Amino acid sequence: MNPLPDSDIATVYVVDHDAAENDTLCAHLIDAGWRARAFVCAASFLAAARSTGPGCLVLDADLGTPGAGLALQSTLAAMQDPIPVVLIAARADVTASVRAMKAGAVDFLTKPLPAGALLDAVGTALAQDRRRLGRERASIDVIERAQRLSQREREVMALVAAGRMNKHIADELGISEVTVKIHRGNAMRKMEARSFADLVIMAHKLGMTSPALYHGGIGRHRRETA
Repeated sequence: MNPLPDSDIATVYVVDHDAAENDTLCAHLIDAGWRARAFVCAASFLAAARSTGPGCLVLDADLGTPGAGLALQSTLAAMQDPIPVVLIAARADVTASVRAMKAGAVDFLTKPLPAGALLDAVGTALAQDRRRLGRERASIDVIERAQRLSQREREVMALVAAGRMNKHIADELGISEVTVKIHRGNAMRKMEARSFADLVIMAHKLGMTSPALYHGGIGRHRRETA
């Protein structure tokens, strides 16, 4: 069996100041079929290279110093790091739990960790990250397809997405309505749009819905053949 590419392998990063606890958590996660990497401090985690695949962070709320783990969560948020976070703590702390959840934590679990609860939380976090990656990859695909378009096809696509009728687009661009239809069809084909609505959605993703984004003033009444 061929190994999965790195971009498809789920990795769980565990940050806990207790090395023995790290080893135990990683063993459970590996048994569940995930790849696990352990760190004993925030700095080592922040400095480490990460997989391009889905991932999540299992983070001790204190890291040996009260609130240190929550501070790392805040740092990640400030960095706009999208990694989902599962907080774990040695004791129940309502204030810390509320703070963590408001900051976007997937879950807040108290030690000793019930294996089922931890695996459920990690599974939810990884599913969340897979959805994010899926959205990002879809956006990249749309951008790559858009690079196939000619300038005129971009202009027509932008005006179509802005709600212009073919005859109005022809008037604005100074081309015939038949030519508009040809460029519109080419844009549909090159963008691999399954429907007109699909093309409009792609245009929105590309920010092509404003008429100001095409080269206006390019001979409003000048007739062209292409």
